[in-house]
Amino acid sequence: MLIRAEAPADIEAVDTLTRVAFAPMPFSDGSEVDILRALRASDDLTISLVAEENGMVVGHVAFSPVTIDGVHDGWFGLGPISVAPDRQRQGIGKALIAKGIALLDERAARGCALIGNPDVYRHAGFESDGRLTYENLDTRLVQRLVLRGPAPSGRLQFAPAFGH
Repeated sequence: MLIRAEAPADIEAVDTLTRVAFAPMPFSDGSEVDILRALRASDDLTISLVAEENGMVVGHVAFSPVTIDGVHDGWFGLGPISVAPDRQRQGIGKALIAKGIALLDERAARGCALIGNPDVYRHAGFESDGRLTYENLDTRLVQRLVLRGPAPSGRLQFAPAFGH
């Protein structure tokens, strides 16, 4: 499996993969492909990686700027992340996350935040201390991975493409 930067020729495959991967998810409102398109259009898609196997895109992860209490201070959000349904639970998502975090670290990012299941993301180093909030969600779902500096506290806001 090859993990590499998304190329323009990958966009259609990434859109299809994202649609298929999120379709059965009860938490999805079906907006993930539109979010990716809006991130690209607004130049907020800081890192976009694909996992390729035998010439096929089997995974994708996006990282974009976030603010905490209205300030972008070197923090980024992870998501959406998609893995082909028949390839899930085989380490593809974890490998995509690890590569993306390494690239953020190379850029001297302070950290990465996400909204997700703690049981899924703790294995990639994400955690919640309850001090980072997002809308009215349970703070256990609002997770972060600190790369440098202190752990953040405050209201997390994703790029405008997320529509919140």
